[in-house]
Amino acid sequence: MNPKELFKWRHFQKEIILLNVRWYLRYPLSYRNLEEMMLERGLKVDHSTIGRWVLTYAPEIEKRTRRFLKPTNDSWKVDETYIKGLCRKKI
Repeated sequence: MNPKELFKWRHFQKEIILLNVRWYLRYPLSYRNLEEMMLERGLKVDHSTIGRWVLTYAPEIEKRTRRFLKPTNDSWKVDETYIKGLCRKKI
């Protein structure tokens, strides 16, 4: 989708929309927390509006950032001190 069309006819600037969506996805914040944070910055944004922004823009953000993520595999490294603590037995 064309970036210019993505934010066409929106009441708020695209930077405000993306900031709210990013904060919601990255940090454990609720829509009401974000509403309060924007009010502290002088912007009146309803929590339901932020919810609609997340539903609209989160898939697009995910699609565009997916290629920049580091590839992962099923291999996990575990600290040996943790294993020792779990395997202690009384003999």
